[in-house]
Amino acid sequence: MANTIDMQEMRYLNLFEKIMGVRTRFCFKYNEAIFFCVPRHLLSKAVGENGRNIREMGSILSRRIKVVVFPEGINNAENFIRAIVSPVRFKNFEVKDHEIVIAGGSNKAALIGRNKRRLLEMQKIIRDYFGSEFRVV
Repeated sequence: MANTIDMQEMRYLNLFEKIMGVRTRFCFKYNEAIFFCVPRHLLSKAVGENGRNIREMGSILSRRIKVVVFPEGINNAENFIRAIVSPVRFKNFEVKDHEIVIAGGSNKAALIGRNKRRLLEMQKIIRDYFGSEFRVV
């Protein structure tokens, strides 16, 4: 959880708080989308009525915006990863010593991405949030 916030992420977080009315410290990029993590009880407030807040912020930034539930430990890692990689699905999820392994099956290429871009982004996210390594098999 000790990730460093750069100036661009700080701007995103300030805009998020201004539009959504929810304060958060967690923001990251994955697959050209900007993700914000909020506690479960503030998720509906952040999304807004019929997704109004997300559409407004997406139009301001000209990017896809997604709001996911903040993981409360390694137990919620599977739901957190499924929310991030959605609509891509994976077959199996396994937590080993200090490593998270998912079996991609036919969607393995979509999880890895061209030049391993998505894999590297996900490895950074998992390292920041769970302190574990990440692999796709």
